[in-house]
Amino acid sequence: MRIHLIALMLATCATAHADFEQCKADLSVLALSEGISNQTVEQVFADVQQIPRVIANDRAQPEFTQTFTEYYEQRVTRRRVQEGRRKLRQHADLLSTIQHQSGVPAQYLVALWGLETNFGAYFGKLSIPSALATLACDDRRPKFFQREFLAVLQIVDRGDIAPSALTGSWAGAIGHMQFMPSTFLAHAVDADGDGRRDLMGNLPDALTSGASYLGSLGWQTGYRWGREVLLDADFDYTLAGLDGWQPVSAWRELGMTDVFSNPLPDTDVSAALLVPTGHQGPAFLVYPNFRVIMGWNRSEAYALAVGHLADRISGAGRLHKRLPTIEDLRLPIKEVRQLQESLTALGFDAGTPDGILGPGTRKAVSAFQDANDLIADGYPDQATRDLLFNQ
Repeated sequence: MRIHLIALMLATCATAHADFEQCKADLSVLALSEGISNQTVEQVFADVQQIPRVIANDRAQPEFTQTFTEYYEQRVTRRRVQEGRRKLRQHADLLSTIQHQSGVPAQYLVALWGLETNFGAYFGKLSIPSALATLACDDRRPKFFQREFLAVLQIVDRGDIAPSALTGSWAGAIGHMQFMPSTFLAHAVDADGDGRRDLMGNLPDALTSGASYLGSLGWQTGYRWGREVLLDADFDYTLAGLDGWQPVSAWRELGMTDVFSNPLPDTDVSAALLVPTGHQGPAFLVYPNFRVIMGWNRSEAYALAVGHLADRISGAGRLHKRLPTIEDLRLPIKEVRQLQESLTALGFDAGTPDGILGPGTRKAVSAFQDANDLIADGYPDQATRDLLFNQ
């Protein structure tokens, strides 16, 4: 039995390898048809290999598999705040110049830099062309990664980065700010005028490019990302979520205050409310620049971490309201999938049952809670799950 199992595994691996080699050949033809030089194609493809663990990483991204408490506490750490403040002082002249040119405050660039590569300490050790080729030959998002693979060939073709220097993350992101290759082509800046856009070995290029990208996403100068807020005990949590934008003045009228219990500004700036760990955890009122940060990474948890890390780096204190413990929040994937199936069966559309407690599922949970006179914060606590599974 064991011999048959090993033989089956070897046959499966051989088939996968053959499929990859055919896909690799197809990518080579595509690259040449897109105008990539023969020299670049030969140089890069000579070292391109399939990396199986890249596929595993793609299926287990922390933004979608960790609770918010886990995600936040692993990223907005005391050490990272201290190092961010040190980087803010160390590169004050460069950051001041970038802020003057772009309107993007220095602390946001430093926060992004900290989350992406721990301030340049770790770019990743995988071959970027191999990682991208592996994903381009996978069946989940082949078109997206084919485009990124072609983009990295263009970067080599233009002489910005040598193939031997292209090591990075499993997703193929490049340099200090972890730009995807297509983002590199569109927004990388040669800040020091040396004729190359080097986001791996040149910090002025990297940070200036980060500001350029935020600007292209619509960064609004003079406004912050958002803030932590306090809510009344009887607050209507069905208003939470990124589909519930309204003026800050409207939130003020609902009794929302800052963490010092001061009324919010009477302004027409648009804002949305997020409660990533339910009514027992902190609440955040987010502004249009929050959506800009989500343009960088489409995860609410990521954008909240960037925003608060930026605040901490510029001198703010910790969250006012404590995060619930990890144990209070973690639900097995199987149970979340069952939750999604039960919600949809009752008419509360939770989307595809994928086991991920994302915004769509939380919205469905909130609607179910509201219909059953529970606190409609979108977090499936024990009372919510008991009622749902006994319907």
